[in-house]
Amino acid sequence: MGFFIRSLVAQNSKHVWRAYSTAASDTTVKAMVYSSYGKPSEVLRWHTYPLPSLTDDTVHVRFLASPINPADVNQVQGAYPLKPAFEQLGDAKAAVGGNEGVAEVVATGKNVSSLKVGDQVVMARSGYGTWRTHAAGPPEDFQPLPQSTNTSVIQKATITVNPCTAYRMLKDFSPLKPGDYVIQNGGNSAVGQAVIQIAKAWGLKTVNVVRNRPEIDSLRQELMDLGATHVVTDEELGTHEMRSKMKGWFDGKPPLLGLNCVGGKSATEMARYLGHNGHYVTYGAMARAPLTLPASMLIFKNITFHGFWMTRWTDQNSADERLKMFEDLVGLMDKNQLREPRWAKVEWNEDAMKHAVDAGIQGFTQGKQVVFPTSS
Repeated sequence: MGFFIRSLVAQNSKHVWRAYSTAASDTTVKAMVYSSYGKPSEVLRWHTYPLPSLTDDTVHVRFLASPINPADVNQVQGAYPLKPAFEQLGDAKAAVGGNEGVAEVVATGKNVSSLKVGDQVVMARSGYGTWRTHAAGPPEDFQPLPQSTNTSVIQKATITVNPCTAYRMLKDFSPLKPGDYVIQNGGNSAVGQAVIQIAKAWGLKTVNVVRNRPEIDSLRQELMDLGATHVVTDEELGTHEMRSKMKGWFDGKPPLLGLNCVGGKSATEMARYLGHNGHYVTYGAMARAPLTLPASMLIFKNITFHGFWMTRWTDQNSADERLKMFEDLVGLMDKNQLREPRWAKVEWNEDAMKHAVDAGIQGFTQGKQVVFPTSS
């Protein structure tokens, strides 16, 4: 049995890929894994194992970049609803950490027609495990990304969680048209910033609620530069002055879509600004406080309250529907209408990964933490 993989050779001082054939994989996978749930810095460990040999019906990929997300930390803790199965990886039964990342196809079995060597892919399901150098599996495990001309590896590595969440919430709950308003809290979060930029590209206006802080003016300007229409603080939200301001902004057409990732009192206050027959979508609860709803919102304004989880959407929709979403998002990225998130490189070794995951627990303020498993 033979298959093609790509070898990097030097030619005229340039890097050139050359295809060649071999009978079996001699690649050693390096991964951050865990065999039990708990504090990530205690249960995560460095593990090496042989990459399974290619078959006629499988592919090999190498990971280019993989971020560390809060949900990844929760998953290792055992606190996330999605719990990957522990599988045999060489001499250990474990799960690989990480849910998001971009990889490149480096080998395909002879029966595989949906992917080719050189394709860049993301994981087709959550819980796959992206904190590793290589993976092997059927082509259905991997979703090819559309061709792009101006999209960075960081944008591709971080596309499946935050931009997709923003895209789906703007698209799926209320039939919005250019000029309509959307109101959201957590406006400076990764999803919030994606909402601002996608809304701007689609001709929508946004009111973005953020927590008050000493540097509020610089944060306000940062979000306005991304395309925010208005930025208000949670303290301003319930004041008579702000109600009067927003009434003028909306000019008789209040928002029909609200996006909540915070919960608590300010999230309830934000819901009051929705118009009749509006939709209020909750996708997080950063304040760890319940969302209290006055009966009048349901009885007299007929507001519909939803929950949204990107993992559920992925499980319930086809690869073709997901590809259409990626085409739209990559199109925005190519036009610089959806910018690369702030990020910081994490060295690809056990100590650095454990430290980075601990930072993820505490709340990382310098942007996305990203590892580059096969180029570090």
